[in-house]
Amino acid sequence: MNAPALKIPPAASLADLLAIPEETRRHELIDGVIVEKGAASGEHGGVQRRLAARIDPFERRPGGRWPGGWWFATEVDVFFDAANTFRPDVAGWRRDRSPEQPRGVPVTLRPDWVCEILSTNRRNDLVKKKRAYHRHQVPHSWIVDPAEETLSVYRWAPEGYLEILTAERGDRIAPEPFEAIPLLVGVLFGDEDEEG
Repeated sequence: MNAPALKIPPAASLADLLAIPEETRRHELIDGVIVEKGAASGEHGGVQRRLAARIDPFERRPGGRWPGGWWFATEVDVFFDAANTFRPDVAGWRRDRSPEQPRGVPVTLRPDWVCEILSTNRRNDLVKKKRAYHRHQVPHSWIVDPAEETLSVYRWAPEGYLEILTAERGDRIAPEPFEAIPLLVGVLFGDEDEEG
């Protein structure tokens, strides 16, 4: 006796994702499945805001007092392929690749740096999205874990992301690609920066 054939639902598309009303769309298309982003905790939101503030000096033309050379955005839809449109917590594009701020919904230019802040969808951030970021050759990826108070920094390599460093609250580091300005990791989690 033959087993009944399993019905595999058709993969969701970018059109399906964009059909969700904009005012309620906090979703991502991950491996052809529409996934709602979890509710952001106070810790998650605080890390996201403080991280954006720390990298802000890089969002300007290169030269002068600050390092510059980047565009940044938080929570924007970024198209990677027909099955994957993500909303990274923070993403950055080098100005030498993108003379103007990336535009549109979704943004179609691959970021040069992404940061995911772990919350309820940890597995997606640590496995599925990280795998897609690697496949699409995103040069730099950061993972911030508010629960563990850690920052992990990855660099793209053909065989997989290389972990460049993992730091915790109390560490002062110069994480690539923003090594021009040292970072006290605890600042991401609410500590005062004695130099700030």
